[in-house]
Amino acid sequence: MHKYITEFIGTFFLVLTICMSMAGSSMLAPLAIGAALMVMVYMGGHISGAHYNPAVSLAMVMRGRMPASDFVPYVLAQLLGSIAAAATAFWLLGRAFAPAPSQNTTALAALAVEFLFSFALCLVVLNVAQAKKTQGNSFYGLAIGFTIMAAAFVGGGISGGAFNPAVGIGPTLVNAMVGHGTMSHLWLYLVGPLLGGVLAAGVFGLQEHGA
Repeated sequence: MHKYITEFIGTFFLVLTICMSMAGSSMLAPLAIGAALMVMVYMGGHISGAHYNPAVSLAMVMRGRMPASDFVPYVLAQLLGSIAAAATAFWLLGRAFAPAPSQNTTALAALAVEFLFSFALCLVVLNVAQAKKTQGNSFYGLAIGFTIMAAAFVGGGISGGAFNPAVGIGPTLVNAMVGHGTMSHLWLYLVGPLLGGVLAAGVFGLQEHGA
């Protein structure tokens, strides 16, 4: 149970930071988001692995780094944390936020951005937190947080910058319920990140085999 509570808390603060910084249209939102993920990774890495992302959990299961029986509970904890965070942000700010691609972006381009940077994130997580040659390092949180910060800076304006199904689902659901928002973009934040996680798991397998 302690693992699932940790996944809930870490995802909660990640999504709360996303919703509050993006709803305020802060130009430094990617920095805040990357920092929030970094500190939450350090908080929970030794307990749950600090996934906070169903795509990361999927990659972990595919590489045998976590039991398949933990996948659904992990994802449920992540989704509940995301929904609770989005609802809390709405309560605090009085307005809802949900990721959405740029109006000048095609669906294919938005999907590609979600896929590519989710692949990068999952591959970084596997290499800094799971590879035998990097065991016991103290930089894993920095590497993971900076990956998302970079992704948000360069890709957020194109795809909406979720790179995480939980980040897509929670705010989108809350925005649909209280802000009359659309759910038409949600598939981008499911398909792209999950495919990225699958590819990352495969590439990590090749890296480990050749190392």
